[in-house]
Amino acid sequence: MKRRQLLQAAGSAALAPALVHAQDKYPSKNIIWICPYAAGGNADSRSRQVAKAMSAIMGQTIIIDNKAGAGGNIGTEAIARGKPDGYTIGMGNFAPLAVNHALFKKLNFDPFNDITPIALIERGPLILMVRNDSPYKSVKDIVAAAKASPGKLSYASGGIGGSHHLSGALFEHSAGIDMIHAPYKSGAAGATDLMGGQVHMMFEQMYSAMPAIKGGRLRALAITSKNRSPLLPDLPTMGEQGFPAVEVLNWQGLVGPKGMPADVVMMLNAACNKALQDPEVKEKILSQGNEMGGGTPEQFAALIKSEAPRWGKVVRDAKIDPE
Repeated sequence: MKRRQLLQAAGSAALAPALVHAQDKYPSKNIIWICPYAAGGNADSRSRQVAKAMSAIMGQTIIIDNKAGAGGNIGTEAIARGKPDGYTIGMGNFAPLAVNHALFKKLNFDPFNDITPIALIERGPLILMVRNDSPYKSVKDIVAAAKASPGKLSYASGGIGGSHHLSGALFEHSAGIDMIHAPYKSGAAGATDLMGGQVHMMFEQMYSAMPAIKGGRLRALAITSKNRSPLLPDLPTMGEQGFPAVEVLNWQGLVGPKGMPADVVMMLNAACNKALQDPEVKEKILSQGNEMGGGTPEQFAALIKSEAPRWGKVVRDAKIDPE
């Protein structure tokens, strides 16, 4: 009996430092989540939804810090320059991680080497839409009209180099047509002028397009995802209309600075994956017509790596220059 008690005491003494160390392990204080876009937008609201669920899972408050500007570059640079201890993380978006390296002459961060991908959160398709009274009833109608009158048709976007613009540029290149790009300060401003008749068409984020489509103010012609959306099952894909290359999904996910400890990355990855299964978070993503993310850090890194050369080519082919 005494021998057993001595062994138990020795075991407890050995475990004590480990337990103390475990209590000091990550996360032991608030986590800062940098969003590279302004408050009120989709990146901001999704950041807050996922961060709230992750806070409950990890037992620490996650504070959203909006650092908008320069097409997402300012906030993404702030993430890249953060201390790699897991207390500075943020939203990694399609444009700053896969497009802006080709779009801007100089970036103050390297999206391929200064960022640690943690988990994909979602991917969202765009919808090619026209006014409800437009004579264009299909993608082929637009192509025929554009070929008949080069440089006459116009498409709106929420700014140079964003997913609206790149979708239009990719469409032009794939169809062999020439159209006028009309950049606005936001997607909402472009959609407003589309409804007003100032432009002919627009590739808009599905979540933003749905109210006007459902309300009969705009007509949807095609969706840029590989498969049809369950929210609009009668809407054909761009591939079904003869343009499979025009497959565009505007994605975003959780990232951190380079050099983060592997165990911290995996803890954040596990918490993010679990947060994506939260019924409220899941409903918010799916109700907008977006695809659920999730998966490993390696899978998210592979997505970024595959997207970057593709969009770099689109930028070069279309000679897009924001500066």
